[in-house]
Amino acid sequence: MAVYFDTSKPQALLDKFIARVNQKEVEGKITTWKQHKDKVHFTHTSAEWHEKAFMKPKVERDRLVFNIIQPQGVTVTWIVYAYYHGHLIETFINHFHDNFTEGKATSQGTTGDVLTNK
Repeated sequence: MAVYFDTSKPQALLDKFIARVNQKEVEGKITTWKQHKDKVHFTHTSAEWHEKAFMKPKVERDRLVFNIIQPQGVTVTWIVYAYYHGHLIETFINHFHDNFTEGKATSQGTTGDVLTNK
Protein backbone atom coordinates (compact mmCIF):
# COMPACT_ATOMS: atom_id res chain seq x y z
CA MET A 1 0.00 0.00 0.00
CA ALA A 2 1.29 3.40 -0.89
CA VAL A 3 0.38 7.05 -0.54
CA TYR A 4 0.83 9.33 -3.55
CA PHE A 5 1.01 13.12 -3.53
CA ASP A 6 0.78 14.64 -7.01
CA THR A 7 3.03 17.69 -7.21
CA SER A 8 5.28 19.49 -9.67
CA LYS A 9 7.94 19.73 -6.93
CA PRO A 10 8.13 16.36 -5.16
CA GLN A 11 11.62 16.88 -3.68
CA ALA A 12 10.61 20.27 -2.27
CA LEU A 13 7.49 18.70 -0.71
CA LEU A 14 9.57 15.95 0.90
CA ASP A 15 12.10 18.52 2.14
CA LYS A 16 9.28 20.54 3.74
CA PHE A 17 7.90 17.44 5.45
CA ILE A 18 11.32 16.47 6.82
CA ALA A 19 11.97 20.03 8.02
CA ARG A 20 8.61 20.27 9.84
CA VAL A 21 9.07 16.84 11.47
CA ASN A 22 12.56 17.75 12.71
CA GLN A 23 12.11 21.44 13.54
CA LYS A 24 12.74 22.62 17.11
CA GLU A 25 10.12 25.40 17.22
CA VAL A 26 6.72 24.29 18.47
CA GLU A 27 4.67 26.42 16.07
CA GLY A 28 4.09 24.53 12.83
CA LYS A 29 6.03 21.45 13.94
CA ILE A 30 4.66 18.08 12.88
CA THR A 31 4.56 16.17 16.15
CA THR A 32 2.73 13.04 15.01
CA TRP A 33 5.50 11.71 12.75
CA LYS A 34 9.10 10.92 13.59
CA GLN A 35 12.03 10.36 11.28
CA HIS A 36 13.80 7.09 12.07
CA LYS A 37 17.44 7.27 13.08
CA ASP A 38 18.30 5.84 9.63
CA LYS A 39 17.05 9.17 8.17
CA VAL A 40 15.08 7.25 5.53
CA HIS A 41 11.89 5.99 7.18
CA PHE A 42 9.11 7.69 9.14
CA THR A 43 6.85 6.26 11.83
CA HIS A 44 3.93 7.56 13.84
CA THR A 45 4.77 8.95 17.29
CA SER A 46 1.74 7.98 19.36
CA ALA A 47 2.26 5.17 21.87
CA GLU A 48 -0.47 3.06 20.24
CA TRP A 49 0.92 3.33 16.67
CA HIS A 50 4.67 3.94 17.13
CA GLU A 51 6.79 1.60 14.96
CA LYS A 52 3.81 -0.57 13.97
CA ALA A 53 4.99 0.27 10.43
CA PHE A 54 7.29 2.66 8.63
CA MET A 55 6.70 4.88 5.62
CA LYS A 56 9.52 5.23 3.11
CA PRO A 57 9.43 8.24 0.77
CA LYS A 58 10.45 8.14 -2.87
CA VAL A 59 10.63 11.14 -5.19
CA GLU A 60 9.29 10.55 -8.68
CA ARG A 61 9.01 12.96 -11.59
CA ASP A 62 5.57 14.34 -10.74
CA ARG A 63 4.72 12.87 -7.36
CA LEU A 64 5.97 12.03 -3.92
CA VAL A 65 5.36 8.40 -2.94
CA PHE A 66 5.37 6.86 0.54
CA ASN A 67 5.54 3.05 0.64
CA ILE A 68 4.73 1.04 3.72
CA ILE A 69 7.56 -0.94 5.27
CA GLN A 70 6.96 -3.78 7.69
CA PRO A 71 9.09 -3.71 10.85
CA GLN A 72 11.08 -6.85 11.47
CA GLY A 73 9.02 -9.42 13.39
CA VAL A 74 5.82 -7.36 13.30
CA THR A 75 2.60 -8.11 11.43
CA VAL A 76 1.17 -5.08 9.65
CA THR A 77 -2.61 -5.39 10.01
CA TRP A 78 -5.27 -3.70 7.90
CA ILE A 79 -5.97 -1.25 10.73
CA VAL A 80 -2.27 -0.27 10.75
CA TYR A 81 -2.36 0.21 6.97
CA ALA A 82 -5.46 2.36 7.29
CA TYR A 83 -4.16 4.44 10.16
CA TYR A 84 -0.74 5.15 8.66
CA HIS A 85 -2.05 5.96 5.20
CA GLY A 86 -5.00 8.03 6.36
CA HIS A 87 -2.99 9.94 8.91
CA LEU A 88 -0.20 10.72 6.45
CA ILE A 89 -2.72 12.19 4.01
CA GLU A 90 -4.31 14.19 6.86
CA THR A 91 -0.89 15.54 7.85
CA PHE A 92 -0.10 16.68 4.32
CA ILE A 93 -3.51 18.34 3.85
CA ASN A 94 -3.12 20.09 7.20
CA HIS A 95 0.45 21.33 6.65
CA PHE A 96 1.09 21.36 2.87
CA HIS A 97 -2.28 21.84 1.13
CA ASP A 98 -0.77 24.40 -1.28
CA ASN A 99 2.10 22.11 -2.31
CA PHE A 100 0.25 19.20 -3.95
CA THR A 101 -2.88 18.77 -6.04
CA GLU A 102 -4.01 15.31 -5.00
CA GLY A 103 -3.25 12.83 -2.21
CA LYS A 104 -4.40 9.23 -2.52
CA ALA A 105 -3.75 5.82 -1.01
CA THR A 106 -3.83 2.38 -2.58
CA SER A 107 -5.93 -0.31 -0.92
CA GLN A 108 -3.56 -3.15 -1.80
CA GLY A 109 0.19 -3.70 -1.77
CA THR A 110 2.14 -2.06 -4.57
CA THR A 111 5.64 -1.78 -6.00
CA GLY A 112 8.03 -0.47 -3.34
CA ASP A 113 6.21 -1.87 -0.31
CA VAL A 114 8.19 -4.21 1.92
CA LEU A 115 5.83 -6.74 3.47
CA THR A 116 6.35 -10.37 4.30
CA ASN A 117 2.92 -10.99 5.83
CA LYS A 118 0.76 -10.30 2.76
